Amino acid sequence: MSDAAGPLTERIDSAIHRSPYLVGHTVRIEMRAGRVVLSGVVPSFYQKQIAQEVVRSVEGVERVDNQLQVDWSETSLGWAETVV
Repeated sequence: MSDAAGPLTERIDSAIHRSPYLVGHTVRIEMRAGRVVLSGVVPSFYQKQIAQEVVRSVEGVERVDNQLQVDWSETSLGWAETVV
């Protein structure tokens, strides 16, 4: 990682940690050939999209490769089964 990528990675990490939608989830950040690669597991497609938009909004990010995986078992929706 170049010296210039260090501060960018720190800004991205900070933005992810400030998002209330991503609290408690591990989002890994890698810099590859001028783009940011996101990986890890989140419990919904909404959170996957939020992570991408949070990173995309950081100054200096040119491209986001969102490789986050969605695992529905990571969340407890709290829905009760109802027979209709």
